[in-house]
Amino acid sequence: MFEPGRIGRLWLKNRIIMAPLWTRLPEPDEEGRVGQRYIDYCVARARGGVGLIITTQMRTSRKWEASVGEPAVSSLRCIAWLNDLAEAVHDYGTKLCVQLCPGFGRNQPPDPALPHGGTIAPSPIPNLRDPGIICRELAVEEVEQMVRDFEFSSRVISAAGIDAIELHAHLGYLIDEFMTPLWNKRTDKYGGDLAGRLRFPLELIEAVKRGAGKDFPISFRYGLSHYLPGGRDIEEGLEIARRLEAAGVSVLHIDAGCYDSPGWGQPPTTRPPGCLVPLAEMTKRAVSIPVIAVGKLGDPELAERVLQEGKADFIALGRPLLADPDWPQKVRQGNLEDIVPCTGCHEGCLKRLVDGKRISCAVNPACGQERELTISPAEREKTVLVVGGGPAGMEAARVAALRGHGVTLWEKGHTLGGNLISTAIPDFKYEYQHLLDYLITQVGKLGVTIEFGMEATLELVQRMNPDVAIIATGATPVTEPVKCSRCGICDTSKFEPAACYISRIKGLKSGLAKGAVITSVEALLARKEVGESVVVVGGGRVGCETALWLARKGKKVSVIVRHEAMRDMFWMNAADVADLLNDAGARVLTYRDVLEVTDKGVVIAGEPGDRSTLEADTVILALRLKSDSGLVEALQGKLPEVYAIGDCVAPRLVMDAVREGFRTARLI
Repeated sequence: MFEPGRIGRLWLKNRIIMAPLWTRLPEPDEEGRVGQRYIDYCVARARGGVGLIITTQMRTSRKWEASVGEPAVSSLRCIAWLNDLAEAVHDYGTKLCVQLCPGFGRNQPPDPALPHGGTIAPSPIPNLRDPGIICRELAVEEVEQMVRDFEFSSRVISAAGIDAIELHAHLGYLIDEFMTPLWNKRTDKYGGDLAGRLRFPLELIEAVKRGAGKDFPISFRYGLSHYLPGGRDIEEGLEIARRLEAAGVSVLHIDAGCYDSPGWGQPPTTRPPGCLVPLAEMTKRAVSIPVIAVGKLGDPELAERVLQEGKADFIALGRPLLADPDWPQKVRQGNLEDIVPCTGCHEGCLKRLVDGKRISCAVNPACGQERELTISPAEREKTVLVVGGGPAGMEAARVAALRGHGVTLWEKGHTLGGNLISTAIPDFKYEYQHLLDYLITQVGKLGVTIEFGMEATLELVQRMNPDVAIIATGATPVTEPVKCSRCGICDTSKFEPAACYISRIKGLKSGLAKGAVITSVEALLARKEVGESVVVVGGGRVGCETALWLARKGKKVSVIVRHEAMRDMFWMNAADVADLLNDAGARVLTYRDVLEVTDKGVVIAGEPGDRSTLEADTVILALRLKSDSGLVEALQGKLPEVYAIGDCVAPRLVMDAVREGFRTARLI
């Protein structure tokens, strides 16, 4: 991993590459210039030790589609800011490659006010985000202009001192669309057989050579297979690799899938480590130029093995470097336990970007704000009490200790982790176990005083009299109705509709008493026995992941959902879980209510008159949690500084817990 590597004429100090990631950080102005935040973001990864950074996608022109937060290399004035970026990363011995993209094609977010939604494609095909909008087919003259734009951008990039260019030809964006018969229905020179469909990317490669120089290093990122009916298969993907080598490409950057096959394009939590490596290995056997492997390679031992076994020449890390910019440095120093692990959740990166926000990271709140969110020594050392040893509490304790405070952490149980313990139980949630191990290791190494079996009360906290109390007491599953003003049965303002729903299920209380009804936490932690036939009530993230875990153990599982399933998950992760549930033989029944729990199972209803019984040995409740906020309320006004973080404020995601722990401890 730490041996030098060569891409064409370009030598890299090691074989670790930062993969290109959409960020919304460049904050481009009218000239497409990047802002300081993006430079800081790149510098953090260069300082961390990567050999090459491949930038976020940069357009060659703004005349074809509207920007969604990415720069454009479309003017000679771009030389200055590109050079600023290059010199900033060169200071650390890191090389810089600009990823060029002529257009998003059917992936472009449409503007309904414009003809065709302002979208373009090789052929008149439906827009990905709004299939009711048909993309405008590019004329031959427009495609030829795009090639000229590529040549100009390449000339600018070379003049700015950039080291390489990568063609963005993956995930079903414009170049990929031209290459694929599913999206390219043209009958002119840019369509038809493989030679016609490859004409556009091959002309772009020639344009780079004309603009930047014949021996300028060129990377080509594409999917070896789309894993999609009508899309590219592996055989064609390998033939493309051979033709790209013949065209003079310096390195092939191999991934898979597209947004129509989301488990492959950006492999989520549920995908195994190194899931795309076999594709890189196949490609390496087919060509003589170097190959870059990418996709869930955050485990350093796996990454090293990929290189040692000759499956690839370089490894690319995207999300792992969001989680920890210092990944290379920590690996080189042997400090693997200090690596902040990516969980594959997509909540801080892709979901935020799709929602129109800038990139961040669920486990690294400073991602994208490297300059603003540094951890600096406190002006005055304080005694800090953290109540609760879940992810929010441990992150707060970690950051407070790093800043020099004296930190004590109280945990009422006998182990750290809170609800993160049950979250990490399914085998496909292994990355959450890595996060749990990391947090426990860090609070131990930093000298945090940890006291187990501490049921915090107002009196105990006052007796300790800390300067700062950070309350992270978490949340527990809702199993009983709670009085409220809205319906006289439950407190929906505090606990969402779960308690109200529970209040209407007949036989639930007796089922709980008999052990036939249990919570998802009890099932995951094996506190209660789970029978062979299972009904999971609640089809959010927890319910569906619990169902998948049980189905893979051979249980007969049905999930009952009142609305759509997994509405609390990023769509890409939800789509993958849905596919895996189907593969495991689990049933997901949407728009159903559970009316009653009986000795035989559950009575459910859908449309009026649609009533049936599902047999079940065990009924698992996977509904909302309720916050444990009693201590927070009791402490108000009793201490100089009291903060509430994590699920005791409101039940949410691991990302929210870590973010609040980090931000609170930074400011005390």
